[in-house]
Amino acid sequence: MAGLQEHVARCASWAERFPPEQWTVYKYVIATALDRNLRFAVGGGLAAATYCGQWRDTKDLDLYTLERDREQLTTLLSSLGFVDYFDQKAYDRKWIYRGWKDGMIIDVIWAMANGRATVDEHWLNGPEVEIDKRRFHLLAPEEMVWTKLYILQHDRCDWPDIFTVLYAIGLDLDWRSLISRVGEDAPLLASVLSTFAWLCPEQIRSLPSWLLARTRLGTAAIESFPGGRTTRRPARLASLVRTCCRPRSRDS
Repeated sequence: MAGLQEHVARCASWAERFPPEQWTVYKYVIATALDRNLRFAVGGGLAAATYCGQWRDTKDLDLYTLERDREQLTTLLSSLGFVDYFDQKAYDRKWIYRGWKDGMIIDVIWAMANGRATVDEHWLNGPEVEIDKRRFHLLAPEEMVWTKLYILQHDRCDWPDIFTVLYAIGLDLDWRSLISRVGEDAPLLASVLSTFAWLCPEQIRSLPSWLLARTRLGTAAIESFPGGRTTRRPARLASLVRTCCRPRSRDS
């Protein structure tokens, strides 16, 4: 199974997968932000596709930044001709700014939508990638999993993304950091891991034993799931991979 570094190396293909006019804009925004020494990390569909090892089309670019730095990024977008998407569709401005230009959206994000946490340095210290000779950071995978824990809406659920990340790079995650981040919401993470154990009983065994013990996912519990003693990748996860790789919209 490919590890984190192998998945990150595949970022070099991003430029080839986007429509040329779309990637030209995204690349220019990223390059300009780097040239101005702005602090940010790329998240959203691009980070998820990298960590999952499954490309999916995306119509927006998510830039995570510190709350104190958000104005610098929004000012940058304005200077490049982006306007506030709020005028077309209202959204919650407490945690995100949405810039729109020619059908493309760039989101500047400095907090979780539910107010659970704000972006700090750990969020911005994900793997460094190089695309078109420019180097920048992705949103840290632990923080990406953390944010997706809470996205359980009637028209959107991000848990399939988490399952695919666990399958792809679960061994590479800093689980102690993630447990610390989740804090009192640890039962929510345990629910995700329990569902993942049902989907992929063999893969769940590869995660740290202390983590399984802490979330009460010992060998007996895992083997109690249908197919818990099989080693073949379940078709049910493949179905979820296809689901999480579809383009999606954000109603913020």
